[in-house]
Amino acid sequence: MSDEFHATGGVGFTGLLQVAFIVLKLTGVIKWSWLWVLAPAWLSLTFALVILVLFSIVAFIAAVDRRKG
Repeated sequence: MSDEFHATGGVGFTGLLQVAFIVLKLTGVIKWSWLWVLAPAWLSLTFALVILVLFSIVAFIAAVDRRKG
């Protein structure tokens, strides 16, 4: 067997953007409110919640459909 290890994942685009915005805010380069500085985190959270809601709706519709038939 091979002893190779392949790491997957890591920091994505929104994570890098988040770090960049925080550094720029803390160094005084940008004067945005913290709401906008933290927007990439909210974007990722919103995307995850939308996916969760969509899966829940599909599961609910499938459950109702099973009861009818």
